[in-house]
Formats: sequence, C-alpha cells, structure tokens
Amino acid sequence: MSRIGKRPIPIPSKVTVDIKGQHVTVKGPKGTLAREIPSLIGISQEGSEIKVIPENNSRIARQRHGLCRTLIANMVEGVSKGFEKRLQILGVGYRAQAQGKKLTLNVGYSKPVEMDMPEGIQVAVEKNTEVIVGGIDKEVVGNVAAKIRAVRPPEPYKGKGIRYLGEMVRRKAGKTGK
Repeated sequence: MSRIGKRPIPIPSKVTVDIKGQHVTVKGPKGTLAREIPSLIGISQEGSEIKVIPENNSRIARQRHGLCRTLIANMVEGVSKGFEKRLQILGVGYRAQAQGKKLTLNVGYSKPVEMDMPEGIQVAVEKNTEVIVGGIDKEVVGNVAAKIRAVRPPEPYKGKGIRYLGEMVRRKAGKTGK
C-alpha cells in the first residue's frame, strides 16, 4: 500500500464533500470542484476525514492509490485556500500587463504576446515583472503558469526570460576572447 495513500484527508469546517460512487464533489468558500475517481479505488467519508482504499491488490490499484488521495486532497485544499504560482520576468524592457482575463507579455518579440486565461483562473501583475496566477484547481493553475513560462523560457547565457519565482537557472559561460 502507498504511504501517501494510507493517510486520511482532513476536511476543514467550511468544506463539504459529496461522494456518489466514484464521483467526488467538493464545495467550499472559494468554489466547487468535481472529479471522477478510477473504479479500482474506494472512497469513504468517516466524520471529518476522507479515506482512500484500493479495492484489490493489483498493480494498477496500488499505482493509483496515492495519486487519487493526492488529487482529492488538492481539491479540498483548493476550495478552502486556493493555489497560486508566481512567475518572474527578467530582461531589459520585458514586462507584463493584466487586463481582466487577458495577459499581455512584452518579452522581446516584434509584437506583444496576448494570452486569454481559462475560466476560474485569476492573473495579476506586480511591479510589471511579477505575474501571479491563482485559482482553485491546482492542475489548471500549474498548466497556465507553464504556458506563460513557455512564451520565453529563461536562456542559459544571460538568464533573460520568464521563470518561476525562486527557480535557479543553470548559467553557461559565453565565448572567451583572445
């Protein structure tokens, strides 16, 4: 059995969990998330805790045990606290601008790059060079942050580009003159 999967998921006081067969719905102060859990995994709510149990000892059930527990725990945390990813823009003249559901990036291309944010994602810009992506679904927040970073990934010679806050970029030595 998975060590992660064995741990019960605590449910905060403001969060309600509805389990119907393999369909899990989590409602909280920030919103509602729903997910279908694979058939080899059993879910039960005992008081203010959720337990995830594999139905048998097959290889696939053991593989999905810890995954399903983590997915449900992320749903509970997302509707109660939310998730956010911070990106940092480095480079002369590089900047970002947020207008509603649209993010505009000026990162050295001939034209600004405009990105539309999916439903449930909030984007904010601090000091023109720090982008904050927030939402209740951890998977969507991570995917949007990765797409923003992919517009101009950090390059190894000068370190210019978009990176996660605190990300270390391995630098290379440039050409040496005679």
